[in-house]
Amino acid sequence: MYTPAHFAADKAAVRELLTNHGAADLVTATADGLVATTLPFVYDPDTGPHGALLGHLARNNDQWRRPVLGEALVILRGPDAYISPSWYAAKAEHGRVVPTWNYTVVHAYGELVVHDDPDWTGALVRRLSDQHEGGRPAPWSVDDAPAAFVTGQLRAIVGVELRISRIEAKWKLSQNRSAADVDGVVAGLHADGASAAAHAVDHARRRD
Repeated sequence: MYTPAHFAADKAAVRELLTNHGAADLVTATADGLVATTLPFVYDPDTGPHGALLGHLARNNDQWRRPVLGEALVILRGPDAYISPSWYAAKAEHGRVVPTWNYTVVHAYGELVVHDDPDWTGALVRRLSDQHEGGRPAPWSVDDAPAAFVTGQLRAIVGVELRISRIEAKWKLSQNRSAADVDGVVAGLHADGASAAAHAVDHARRRD
């Protein structure tokens, strides 16, 4: 990943995105070409030097059956948004500005391990549910569903684990712009309703 020094992410920011992300993309190179699936993961920081990402695929999705050539890749994204040059103070000063896109992203590479084991997938489903239901007023639990139904659902999925060997990360959040331009970006993003992206830009400025 091309990452200029001012867009490099610190370890705390990377760990935050590994832990708290939306759906991510699992990409594998196979003899038939690239294969990708979008799915949520649970981050396990205690496996190996960089942790592991745990997820599951539908059994009918043959990505898990295809031998992986080299490393597998999981792409995790944080807030992203279009940045209008009209938001920059520099537009009024000299006009030498262009549109861009702000984003935060982690590329996690490593060995992909398949877990065709209902005990493993059952534990994972509980962790995923707890992670995404925990903050709700009335969180759903796996135990809310009939046991026989859950058993049948677990037979229809296969676990996957990316044992992370290396991480590339980029936090492109207007760090290369002046303070006045960043003020304009934050205000413009809020006006567009992109509050998460605005907060990310503001947080990056305060961290620097």
